Amino acid sequence: MTTANNMTGQNNKITALYCRLSQDDLPEEKAKRKRKVEDESNSITNQKKMLLDFAKRHGFTNTEFFVDDGVSGTTFDRPDFIRMEEMIERGEIGTVIVKDLSRFGRNYLEAGQYLEIKYPTLGVRFIAIQENVDTEQNTGAEMMPFHNIFNEWYAAQTSKKIRAVNRMKAENGKRISSAVPYGYKKNPDDEDHWLIDEPAAEVVRRIYDLCLAGRGPAQIARQLEKEQVMTPTEYFHSKGKKTSNDLPVKPFRWGSSTIVSILGNRQYTGCAVNFKSTTISYKVHKTVHNLAEEQQILPNMQEPIISEDVWERVQVLRENKRRPTATGRKSLFSGLVYCPDCGAKMYFCASKSLRKDQEFFRCSNYNSASGTCKIHFIRDVVLEKLVTEAISDIADFIRCYEQDFLNLIKMRNAAGRDSDIQALKSTILNSNKRIKEIDRNISSLFEKNVNGVISDERFMTMTADYESEQRALKQSIADAEEQLAKAEQNSVDVRMLLNGFRQYSEMRELTPEIVNMMIQRIEVHNNDKYDGHCHVKVDIYFTGVGLFERPTQQELQTLADMHEQN
Repeated sequence: MTTANNMTGQNNKITALYCRLSQDDLPEEKAKRKRKVEDESNSITNQKKMLLDFAKRHGFTNTEFFVDDGVSGTTFDRPDFIRMEEMIERGEIGTVIVKDLSRFGRNYLEAGQYLEIKYPTLGVRFIAIQENVDTEQNTGAEMMPFHNIFNEWYAAQTSKKIRAVNRMKAENGKRISSAVPYGYKKNPDDEDHWLIDEPAAEVVRRIYDLCLAGRGPAQIARQLEKEQVMTPTEYFHSKGKKTSNDLPVKPFRWGSSTIVSILGNRQYTGCAVNFKSTTISYKVHKTVHNLAEEQQILPNMQEPIISEDVWERVQVLRENKRRPTATGRKSLFSGLVYCPDCGAKMYFCASKSLRKDQEFFRCSNYNSASGTCKIHFIRDVVLEKLVTEAISDIADFIRCYEQDFLNLIKMRNAAGRDSDIQALKSTILNSNKRIKEIDRNISSLFEKNVNGVISDERFMTMTADYESEQRALKQSIADAEEQLAKAEQNSVDVRMLLNGFRQYSEMRELTPEIVNMMIQRIEVHNNDKYDGHCHVKVDIYFTGVGLFERPTQQELQTLADMHEQN
């Protein structure tokens, strides 16, 4: 191979020594990454040594390393590769040397564009040591396209293997992702098991509490910044843990996207979430989020930081985002008040010209004479008084008759009864067993048909009957799972409601947290004027219960008699 000194005009230019290692490379390389004692993996270190030795032996001077550690070769969107390309376009680099063509890239079309068109056009020499490719000497060039095709094939096979391994892990009840969210840490004795990282977990709980208090992500971020709470990246760096993000310039500057991610992470309830997202293909690395029904939830995988009740309520609040008025003021009930006629939300109206006792709600579809709905007007202080009276009345009732309250709820939600839940679970279990049994029967019929034991006509008739039964069973499973999910959600909602009533009984004060736990929606009917006064009917729908009025003594006695008979 010709030395660098034989290259006219290239002596003053940089010789780029490019190294790359993917997380998805050979298993032995991944094992090395886990055992690394320096900032870089041993594989990168070895690549550097090989490239530098080659450069010295062949007279290449003015060398500079470009390293992409942990980046797939199927994409050319790599930080140091992009930096190298920018310097090439500015004419600063004359030669690029790599250990082998797969280090350069595993996408043969894009690799070909660089190596066969762009680099020759810009007068850049390319050397791949292992394949003995040198574009200046025209050695190995004829085989280069085939090497690139094989490298891409290898990437495709690796991708298939990784997906197959992930499916197998999921089927065996194991989590797929090795990424540990902020608030947890790996158990040093068992990397598959997470432990609560208490300082970070306390921040996570604080974020959920602020959300229940009616704060939005931006407000929560500003509050944490005010309290001088380190961002997750800053916290990880302070603990000596490497992250994909650079150390932030402002260690306490939280972003709204970080808050949103934490509030939406179900793993804080102690479960694992598999198949939450995927990529389009091994070439296209764009992340695609799967639908909820396509995800796998594995409960009790680690100790929870947030209760299931709190997480569910926060998701409801996030779906009904509350925006402050131009004055910055909000009502306790912002985002919860609806028009029963058109179904739209009611706006909370406040301005500098209005006193607090003059702030009001109106239907968002009302606009004087041009709107599509009536005003449905109610002042905020009046609504607060009505809600307080309703909650106080039910809280007093629950304090004295909690069991009767639960019995009433069970009567309303028949699917929530323990016997019904067990029946639903039994239906799902037995139906799944029968589906597997039918699969075995069809397989047996197929063998008998092939061996001539039963005729084709008989085979078709029997398999059609079995397939029809399977379809019916799958539909019954889907229906039972839907009812079971509703029943279990009702149980969660009722527990949260009771917790809210207990907190109110202790404090005798409405707070955003209590309102958010207890109230699902409030409907304000249009003004009804009679007997010389204006009357407004307000319906309060409680979490997990819906409309609820305190039962009379006669209704309580009837309920007690029914339970005695049972």
